[in-house]
Amino acid sequence: MSLPTVWFVVVAFFWTGFFVLEGFDFGVGALHKVVGRTDTERRVAINTVGPVWDGNEVWLIVAGASMFAAFPNWYASWFSALYLALWLLLAALILRGVSFEFRGKFAAPAWRRTWGWTLTIGSVLAPLLIGVGLGDLLAGLPIDADGDFTGTFLDLLTPFGLVLGVTLLTLSLLHGCAFLTLRATGPVLDRAHALLRRLCLPAAALVLVVAVWMVVLAAPGGWGILAVAVPAVAAVLATVTGLSGRSAGLTFAATAVTIGGVVAALFVCLYPTLLVSTTDPAYSLTVANSSSSPYSLQVMTIAAAVLVPIVLLYQGWTYYVFRRRVTAGPAGTTVAA
Repeated sequence: MSLPTVWFVVVAFFWTGFFVLEGFDFGVGALHKVVGRTDTERRVAINTVGPVWDGNEVWLIVAGASMFAAFPNWYASWFSALYLALWLLLAALILRGVSFEFRGKFAAPAWRRTWGWTLTIGSVLAPLLIGVGLGDLLAGLPIDADGDFTGTFLDLLTPFGLVLGVTLLTLSLLHGCAFLTLRATGPVLDRAHALLRRLCLPAAALVLVVAVWMVVLAAPGGWGILAVAVPAVAAVLATVTGLSGRSAGLTFAATAVTIGGVVAALFVCLYPTLLVSTTDPAYSLTVANSSSSPYSLQVMTIAAAVLVPIVLLYQGWTYYVFRRRVTAGPAGTTVAA
């Protein structure tokens, strides 16, 4: 396997890991007002992801940075095309991050209500916008021979990109509900269970639509069809376990494989292309024509081989430390049960 291909796999791994980890706290942030009817219940929901949300978001930064370092042409063309959309995404992520920190600073109902809404809006917009951008990679954008985007903002709203955005948003909501069934207690846990059952079938239907659409767009070989089948099967498993309510751990694992599998399948179907050009297929960016120099990739590979396992161990330890359920304590506080 050549180094450019290795780094394509690394980039795909970071994007997949981002949605597996950040997906559930997108879901919790978007639904905290639904599963929590009082301020204390909403804090129970928020505090389930409080210790980990910012660490999960680092995966997005690393995914973008690895694209910039390993495939600068890909980064330049795609991020330039998504310029206005990226501004919206950054605003959503900033508002969301600030909401986590500012919401609990004052007890005034208006203050907490305002930051609660910004948390909800930011958590909804982020997976939706990222999903549209990822979908555009496979659906294609008007890119010329120099790799410059020649379209308008409306050209970013490809049908497949919009459906993928809605799918990743729905899966984030489902993943968030599954996480709350593992970490919440009391009324928040009960409402998360009920909402999980309602979301199972729509999420599974969207995954099946996206899976078929990927096959139609990319016409992948055996490996591509297998990659597409993984999230489809996991979505069915998540539906069965979610509706039965028998195993919260198995349901969470199934939703994790589903949302991660959708993103991974997208990259498998995309390879060896990086960004499809709708202007002329000859202008499409590929692993071969968009990678950095061999020396740069060698240095990056050594650094990644040392640092990535350390980061994974540290983040795994964080989840182990904060593994207990969150419950409402005295005087409206929240504590680990």
